[in-house]
Amino acid sequence: MTALSVIKDENVVWHQHTVTKEIRSDLKKQKPAVLWFTGLSGAGKSTIAGALESKLAELGYHTYLLDGDNVRHGLCKDLGFSDHDRQENIRRIGELSKLMADAGLIVLSAFISPHRAERQMVRELLPEGEFLEVFVNTSLDECEKRDPKGLYKKARAGEIKHFTGIDSEYQQPLSPEIDLPAGTQSIEALVEQCLEELKVRSII
Repeated sequence: MTALSVIKDENVVWHQHTVTKEIRSDLKKQKPAVLWFTGLSGAGKSTIAGALESKLAELGYHTYLLDGDNVRHGLCKDLGFSDHDRQENIRRIGELSKLMADAGLIVLSAFISPHRAERQMVRELLPEGEFLEVFVNTSLDECEKRDPKGLYKKARAGEIKHFTGIDSEYQQPLSPEIDLPAGTQSIEALVEQCLEELKVRSII
């Protein structure tokens, strides 16, 4: 660490503003939360998160959807897919999700996020009960059959290295708040399962 970075760290202090998370949440008539959709490529994370966001908007709730590909066009466009860059990608998204939750939003984050430690890191950024791990539980076989972007085919051919599920490990959640059997149920049923959990937790 350089002397300059030490000086900067010592002088960076979180400023507590008058308008709090509680005030923002009360105005929106909802509780802030981060729904972290994790699963293999092609599992249906973005599709389900998008359908859930549409339903929440229809019901009058305030949301924002963070999608892996979209974020890499801007905030994380400087990152590759090495283990270090993947960890940094998730760290940045976690911090962004935290800020959006502080704004009183229901945040839907759809990322493979293959390692439990990374997902735990994001969970620990947020108050107890504000992070909901959503496991989009689709088998590797089903994801390969879908292969919407042709990525599995390229990975099998050796054209893509470190591809999750093929030559890079995916660690399934051990006890997710929401476990979606996305390989066997309709999008509508999966969205309803998410809505019910949000109601049980008084988020909506």
